[in-house]
Amino acid sequence: MAFKAVIISRRSSGFGARWMSTWWGNVEPAPKDPILGVTEAFLADPSPDKVNVGVGAYRDDNGKPVVLECVREAERRIAGHLNMEYLPMGGSVKMVEETLKLAYGENSEFIQDKRIAAVQSLSGTGACRLFADFQKRFRPDSQIYIPVPTWANHHNIWRDAQVPQRTFHYYHPESRGLDFAGLMDDIKNAPNGSFFLLHACAHNPTGVDPSEEQWREISYQFKAKGHFAFFDMAYQGFASGDPERDAKSIRIFLEDGHLIGIAQSYAKNMGLYGQRVGCLSVLCEDEKQAVAVKSQLQQLGRPMYSNPPVQGAFIVSTVLGDPELKTLWLKEVKVMADRIIGMRTTLRENLEKLGSPLSWEHVTNQIGMFCYSGLTPEQVDRLTNEFHIYLTRNGRISMAGVTTGNVGYLANAIHEVSKSA
Repeated sequence: MAFKAVIISRRSSGFGARWMSTWWGNVEPAPKDPILGVTEAFLADPSPDKVNVGVGAYRDDNGKPVVLECVREAERRIAGHLNMEYLPMGGSVKMVEETLKLAYGENSEFIQDKRIAAVQSLSGTGACRLFADFQKRFRPDSQIYIPVPTWANHHNIWRDAQVPQRTFHYYHPESRGLDFAGLMDDIKNAPNGSFFLLHACAHNPTGVDPSEEQWREISYQFKAKGHFAFFDMAYQGFASGDPERDAKSIRIFLEDGHLIGIAQSYAKNMGLYGQRVGCLSVLCEDEKQAVAVKSQLQQLGRPMYSNPPVQGAFIVSTVLGDPELKTLWLKEVKVMADRIIGMRTTLRENLEKLGSPLSWEHVTNQIGMFCYSGLTPEQVDRLTNEFHIYLTRNGRISMAGVTTGNVGYLANAIHEVSKSA
């Protein structure tokens, strides 16, 4: 009897081991991220001529990562004074306060009236995801309208939050500019009270932004249809060099009486890529509603990450909370934006000097970190295979990767692959 029990036990153990070995047997490798994969390929290329214009991070004119001096000084000031205790679920109160001033205005009535529900987020991605989950929980039958094209991760975020997606016209391939007529038609034809994702400035990936007058028309039509605008503002200050100017789209919506949501990030404009520091804010009807909304945003964050990280929040609050450091930051942001604007001009001039039969006006008409070049996937493949130039296959060039040292080489390569188009 004991012998039989041992046999059964061993058989059971064998079956259990086989069962456990198949737990993850159905898991296939995930597809490579199209943006991060560019950098991986670049790093693996031994060519001395290689150029990476795919990375969505600022580089100086030597192609090196930059740590802003205002950030270095903030780190020096908080060194030894920063404890590692948990932040509240809503994050650093000081950081959030300073961040709201950038978006809503230094003397915003909405801040003074406490009508804004705001929490620290894990940069812009975290802010978008938190809002998507909030939308799903409290507007479960809603959908989100997303521009074509948009940052690829936007689709992942709302998909994983199980919010149905629709798209609206934005980019006009023939003109390399804004499809304003198509955009307005889609706004008008969307069901009343729809959610729309808008890029506040420096649209990613196209670099195409509506004019101030077009923003006013968009706002007017949103008001007429009762739509909700959720702004992703990842590049405030990085577009024009002036954070106030780059917030114009948001200010127009505020002037027109909209209730809006905003995702903000300090990855680009303060260079805090790895710190993952940002803010999600929702403008509400009154203070009571704002308190309720903030409590729900905090509850949504609790099972995701519990509390946001402390280091980046302290850096931001130190920089923006000190007049001297904030002035330095504004200067450094302008330097970064101006370098990118200058590289746009130089790239266009080089292409035109080569006698390109194509118009490259869009290179300087677009704004922000990215240039939507108009190159086809096949032309991009040639750039990579023949010239060791790395970018995403949609033709998006990160102007932050263009330098005085490589702009001539880049222009020549673009000319070679596009001159017979």
